[in-house]
Amino acid sequence: MSAFLAVVARDLRLALRQGSDAALVLAFFVLAVVLFPFGVGPEPQLLARIAAGVVWVTALLAALLSLDRLFQLDYEDGSLEALALTPLPLPSLVLAKCLAHWLTTGLPLVVAAPVLAALLNLPGEGYLPLLISMGLGTPSLSLVGAVGAALTLGARRAGVLLSLLVLPLYIPVLIFGVASIDQAVAGLEILPHLSILAAFLLGALPLAPLAAAAALRSALE
Repeated sequence: MSAFLAVVARDLRLALRQGSDAALVLAFFVLAVVLFPFGVGPEPQLLARIAAGVVWVTALLAALLSLDRLFQLDYEDGSLEALALTPLPLPSLVLAKCLAHWLTTGLPLVVAAPVLAALLNLPGEGYLPLLISMGLGTPSLSLVGAVGAALTLGARRAGVLLSLLVLPLYIPVLIFGVASIDQAVAGLEILPHLSILAAFLLGALPLAPLAAAAALRSALE
């Protein structure tokens, strides 16, 4: 556990020292949402109808921006090989890096989402489901994205390839995240949709680090 927390703390320090990746993700999220009213019009009813989808889609795309650097910098300077030689198992190393990635990118998206939803006139019934669905869905984005980042490590045009690999896997999170908010606004039951998001996260927690670790071993050989 101490080695796991040391890796998380290391990645957090590096992220805070650089700062550009987290700021870029949050800036893209804010600007993309703010631009939608200019494109579709300022009608409150129209904005309220598309608010959940806009927030979730832009959050998903924003999370993609920093995924290609999840392992890339450590791979280029040799740190990844050194970390792989530590007593910490490689799947645990992947999980630690995913946790640090979510804390620096996913958590700011969760915090900013209600504010941006207010700009889009989201009805009040949708705010709690928005927070819960984002809280359950964004860690899944980091975990699944880690598999894509490991598979494309060292490849040419890795960012484009990563998007093609990961975006289809993000679709279930997007569908049930938006559906939970729409159901709440309509006064319907949201627990089934949130349960599916939770199940997706519980499945990704053990499986994604194992898959990413296997891809990293192949890249390091």
